[in-house]
Amino acid sequence: MAEFAYVAVDESGKQKKGTIEANNVDQARASLKGQGLTPISVDVPGALNKEISINIGGKVKSSDLALFCKQFESILHAGVTVIQALQMLEDQAENKKLHEALTEVRTLVEKGDTLAGAMSTRDDVFPKILIHMVEAGEASGSLETSLNRMSVHFEKDSKIKNMVTQAMIYPVVLLVVIVAVVIIMLVKVVPSFQETFDSAGGQLPAITLAVVAMSNFLIQKWPIFVGVVFVLVVGIRTFMKTESGAQFFGRLIIKLPVFGDMVIKQACARLARTMSTLLASGIPMVGAIEIVAKIMTNRIVQVVVEDAKEEVERGVPLSQPLEQSGVFPPLLCHMTQIGEETGNLEEMLEKVADYYDEEVERATQAVSAIMEPLIIILMACLVVPIMLAIMAPMMSIYSMAENA
Repeated sequence: MAEFAYVAVDESGKQKKGTIEANNVDQARASLKGQGLTPISVDVPGALNKEISINIGGKVKSSDLALFCKQFESILHAGVTVIQALQMLEDQAENKKLHEALTEVRTLVEKGDTLAGAMSTRDDVFPKILIHMVEAGEASGSLETSLNRMSVHFEKDSKIKNMVTQAMIYPVVLLVVIVAVVIIMLVKVVPSFQETFDSAGGQLPAITLAVVAMSNFLIQKWPIFVGVVFVLVVGIRTFMKTESGAQFFGRLIIKLPVFGDMVIKQACARLARTMSTLLASGIPMVGAIEIVAKIMTNRIVQVVVEDAKEEVERGVPLSQPLEQSGVFPPLLCHMTQIGEETGNLEEMLEKVADYYDEEVERATQAVSAIMEPLIIILMACLVVPIMLAIMAPMMSIYSMAENA
């Protein structure tokens, strides 16, 4: 049996954290439900796969919103009024930004504003999809159902984000280590051998001369090196904020082998899940597509969804512009078309979202499996030449000494 770390809420809506032993995640969730707890997240604990949750005043994450919706639903189900529920949620909120937003929302609701209207004043905390779902729930008298759907939505969205983040942690850490090792070797190791090279005389190998030149440049003209790196970073970030830059890097990312596949599958899962949730709550198709476009992180995907919105406004089925874009895989387009033809689009999209959730998990595992050997090869390509540059003249010196 393995140990799983969990975050759950009890029947009163209070958050509980801890660990539980089970054979797998599904069994752990079942055990928690048997204890009267509603699991929010169940993961294998570990230094590299834990979600960093130091949220004193930072951005409100999907996991925070999932917990907020689950607690809100549980409290309302117990018969507590909306104002009292907001007060309880405000007291329990660990994230400072969420706490402040709930205070403002409660004050507006006390003055007679609707919950959705009050939440819309803090759209920096509460995303539009949540605001629209709350509005639909208030209008239909099914606020608890809307909150339940949103808790599931944010929980799955958080899971996908965490999987992608975890897949990138190891390669990023290794890249940082590689850069640090190369700089230390050039700044500390190579100069320590340079006096030996000079005293030995003779012509140094070309690779040694190149490495020594790089070492001297870093030591003597490091401000220039730092300045060039700074200008490049600022220039790239500035370019990425432009429309052409966002599209350039968006297109570059989705064309990368393996990694691009993961990005597209993540976009498919988010699109299908969000559309299904919104349509099931009575949000109009055009409004739902508009919301989906705003939560797409890749600019190329975002443009495709924006164009699809314009086509749908003209009466074209959603599946057609998605298929014609060439960005989304055929499965998403075909399932969307079947849903439109059968009048069961919400259910079809939900099934597609579940499928792509699993595909994202497989894709992240593939990325991790490929990136590890690639990073090691990169390390060898950078470190081995430096070692050869040091060893080549040393071997010559030893040979000369033996011959003498």
